[in-house]
Amino acid sequence: MLRPPGTPTRLTIGPLSDRAGCNIETIRYYERIGLMPRAARSDGGHRLYGEEHAKRLGFIRRSRELGFTLDQIRTLLRLVDGRRYTCAQVKRITVGHLEEIHRKVADLRTIERVLQDMAAQCDGGAVPKCAVIDALFDQPREGESGPTLRSLRRQPPRAPNQSPLRG
Repeated sequence: MLRPPGTPTRLTIGPLSDRAGCNIETIRYYERIGLMPRAARSDGGHRLYGEEHAKRLGFIRRSRELGFTLDQIRTLLRLVDGRRYTCAQVKRITVGHLEEIHRKVADLRTIERVLQDMAAQCDGGAVPKCAVIDALFDQPREGESGPTLRSLRRQPPRAPNQSPLRG
């Protein structure tokens, strides 16, 4: 069936999913939590999405790929929907997100260092004793705390042969 000229394109959820590279259940979830507006329904009850839905879904997907939280995306979309946003507002959200990314990178580097140290203590032998398992089961002594990410963040860098686990 041909559409009359000027009639907006309507997609069902499958083609929208394919076009946006986003799972169908994720699209439904975004509708439930209010990031995506509810779609019109066909006579048969199928959701019908327009170009504005595809564009918004692309915005959400790209924002998620960059690690923005759903709350941050909701805030950005509210600013856009209200058409009263400034670059300063958007920058403030982006810089806050970037600061969180820097913290996560630092945490990952700490985790990497601890795992490297643990792996270096393991000789990989066939005996049931393993330095990695021992370190993971290692109970802190009375009055001490075990090696948590929080405690490791506060420690200065160690010499290459010094373990963060055996102090």
